[in-house]
Amino acid sequence: MKKSIVFDFGQVLIQWSPYFLYRKLLPSDEAIREFLEEIKFNEFNPRMDAGYSFEQTRAEVLSRHPGKRDLADGFFSRWTECSGEPNQDVVALMRELKRAGYPVYGLSNWSAETFAWVKPRYAFLEELNDYLISGAVGEVKPGEKIYQLFLERVGKRAQECVFIDDSPANIEAARRLGFTGILFTSPEQLRLDLQTMGILQA
Repeated sequence: MKKSIVFDFGQVLIQWSPYFLYRKLLPSDEAIREFLEEIKFNEFNPRMDAGYSFEQTRAEVLSRHPGKRDLADGFFSRWTECSGEPNQDVVALMRELKRAGYPVYGLSNWSAETFAWVKPRYAFLEELNDYLISGAVGEVKPGEKIYQLFLERVGKRAQECVFIDDSPANIEAARRLGFTGILFTSPEQLRLDLQTMGILQA
């Protein structure tokens, strides 16, 4: 039986970053980094990925940072500008795998609310055999529960799956559960790793 290939979305199949938006609003990447740290982006964004309300998060963030209200609200009022183009080389790899007979899936940390806004941009998602969005089930990577929910959904065992993600923590969690993990750094590296595994031809 051929392995199932499971792709993360953000920064693997799809380019996504708050920097895409804030490069239009702040003078440098250093200024963006400092601002995101100040508003505790890395705390509230994963909560939305886990299903917490977008509008409730917005209200809480703005109330905590009245001095940066307009800049902070930019993330919420212009959220779709954080979501970029498909990573075409990875999409091409996904299609190549599917043509070779490998089932292809998605497993992504993403708010169900915001994913619905941008899903129509990415027609290639319909080519996946199936996918699971964290916000739909209230669990996020690297927590083990979301991997288990994914396996139940697609009817696979972890040992039957190759999981591709750009987060070391997410890859480590998947490997603990029995997935084969590939830490994504570039399309070229991903192709080489799949070739080394014998999944793609050199």
